[in-house]
Formats: sequence, C-alpha cells, structure tokens
Amino acid sequence: MSEDLGDKLSRLRRLTKLTQEDLAEKSGVSVDVIRKLEQRRKGSARLPTLHALAGGLGVELTTLLGDPPGVPSTGEADPPQLVAVRRAVHPLMFAPPQVSEGAEMLTSDLLRAEIADAWSLYHSADFPQLLNLLPGILADARLTASQDADGGQAALGKAFQLAGHLSIRLGKLDLALAALERAIAAAEASEDPLLVPMICNSLAWAYQRSNRLDDATAIALYAAGSLERDGLTKDASGLRVWGGLTMSAATSYARRDDYERADKMMRAAETAAGRLAKMPPTESDGRLLSVFSKSSVRIERVRLAVQHSRPEEALRLAKGMRLSKETPPSWRTWLLLDVARAHTDLGDAEGAVKALESLRRIAPTWMRHHTLAVAIVSDLQELPSHPAGLRTLAEFLGVEK
Repeated sequence: MSEDLGDKLSRLRRLTKLTQEDLAEKSGVSVDVIRKLEQRRKGSARLPTLHALAGGLGVELTTLLGDPPGVPSTGEADPPQLVAVRRAVHPLMFAPPQVSEGAEMLTSDLLRAEIADAWSLYHSADFPQLLNLLPGILADARLTASQDADGGQAALGKAFQLAGHLSIRLGKLDLALAALERAIAAAEASEDPLLVPMICNSLAWAYQRSNRLDDATAIALYAAGSLERDGLTKDASGLRVWGGLTMSAATSYARRDDYERADKMMRAAETAAGRLAKMPPTESDGRLLSVFSKSSVRIERVRLAVQHSRPEEALRLAKGMRLSKETPPSWRTWLLLDVARAHTDLGDAEGAVKALESLRRIAPTWMRHHTLAVAIVSDLQELPSHPAGLRTLAEFLGVEK
C-alpha cells in the first residue's frame, strides 16, 4: 500500500532528524503548511511548495512524490515476486544451480534477445511482468555465463544491470547496489569494453537517488573520460555510452545547483548526439545500449529547466521536438509531464491539459500511477480558469477538488 504524501513527508523529515520548524526554515515553507500536510488536513501542495520541501529534505522531488509505479520503502514485507528477484540476485549458498525450462536450447544470442525484450518491458513500465520474468532471466544468464566465458558474462552483466534498474524504480536501493556490483564483476570478466562504463552510468543513477551527488558525478565523469582515453567514442555504440554518462554527470551538477555547468555539458552532449545521427547504426541490439539521442538530450534539458524554475526555457526547448522512434515510453512520459509542469508554473492551464491529454493517450499506465501527474492536476484545479478536459483528467486520476 502506497504512503500518503503527508506520511511520506513525516517519515523523510524524521529520517533527516529535522523538526517541523527545522524543515520550515530550510525549505521556506511555513510550519502551518507542513503540519497540515503531515496531519492529512491538506491532501496536496503546489509544485513550488513540493520542490521547496524536497530541497529542504535534501531529496529528489520523485522521492517525495513517488516515481511510479515504484513501491515505497514502508517497512512492509516484500511481495513474493520481489523476494524471488532477491533470491536470484543473492542465490542461496551451496544450493544446486537453478536451471530454467528450455535452458538446454539456450545460446548467448538467444539470451541477449531475451534480455533485450526484458529491457523493453522496463522502458514500457510493465514492472509486474518484468518482476515475474527476471528471476528466470538471471538463472539463464548465470548458466550461460558458466558455459560461455565471454558472451555469457556480457549477458549476465546486462541482466544484473536490469535488476539494478528495476530495483531503483521500486525504491530498493540496497538490492540495486548489490545487483549493480555483480553487474560490474560480470562486465569485467567479459570482453565488451563498453559494458563497465554503461553500468557505471547505472551506478551514478543509484547514487543520485541516494543523494550521493558527489559520488554520482565522479563515477560518471571517470567512466566518460575512460571511453575518450581508450578511443571508444569514434563509433556509434561508444558515443551512445559516452553521451549517457555525460548526461548523467550534468544531471548531478544540476542537482548540486550548478545549473550553468550542467547546461554546458548538456549542450556538448547535444552536439555529440548530432554527430551520432550521421553515423552508421550500431550492429548490436540498440536496446542493450545506453539511451542517447538528440531526443533524449533535449528531454533531459527540458527536465532540468523545469526543476530549476525556468518554465519559459523548458517550453522553448520542447517546442517543435520530433522524438526519434527509439525514444522509450518512459522518456516520452517525463517530457510530457515536464511540459505540463512548465505550463502550470506559468498559469497556462490549457497548455498543461493538452500535454496531459497526450500523455494519457500514449502512456495511460504511467500516468494513472504517477503522483506527479496528480500534483499537476491538483494545481490546475486551483487556477481560476478550468479548460475543457481538466475534469476528465481529474476523474481519470481520482483527484477530488
């Protein structure tokens, strides 16, 4: 069961050892608002208030609101599907190896295709299905790695990386770091020079979610620099990995309030993405590489502009964007949410509703479970003008005025 916003605010405040008065001073939000939220006398707050509270707590906004369809760490027992993933990441010592059905037919190529399909499930937010499949994928990868030292180890690394990403989404950072540690070990045992840097990008994301921003920046910059030193950015695959790491480092700088440096790095990434578009496509399955394109860079630039209270800049960056067919649904979701947030911050209810209606058409599952969408609609209901479509969105999300 998901935590109420007030319960989550109270829990995070206590974890940071802050009184309500302390949080009010650090965030600039009145004690009265904080008290009403924690006592559930106020069901939501405007986005600037939520941003201020997240800043006062030293966490990302998504930590306060939730990052759907994630599962908050409430102390409740893990569901059976997640327990199975934990067992797959941490197998019982001295237990006989688990062989999944059809393993005798498994090859490294078939396994990589299986893992690529699983990554597609991840980017489509089909987390329940992925939870069911992941233990078998990890078992297949372990078996293949024991038989094929190179291709099997590379596949094992990607499988553990996927387990790490899913665990981050579900709010299980302990499991994420364990899975990514195993992913690094498998990557180092493989002959794929891009795999360790790719997983370093995942580690940087895990550190960001843990508010270890210095560590996140350092690992992303180091891995990106190693690709440059080894001359691996001359082809499309290497440049995609470098671009993903550069974007990650820029995001960490932005969250440390160094927006100018972040913007400079994002511009460099966008230039590199332009070069990438002119290169021959990668021979390997692109789903197993870092998400990096002109579209993904621009989406991240829009996000950072919104998060740093620059809604006009965000809308200028988003205007006329043509998303590549490789842009995953998760990235499209964030773009439309950020566009809606920017319109809301500017008091443009009609523009915000238009963006949310587009999101409902292309990613209804993401939207229905996304607490940020709920916060935006709640803000729109407080504006004097209620455009057509707002009531339908509120009903879809279950938002009461």
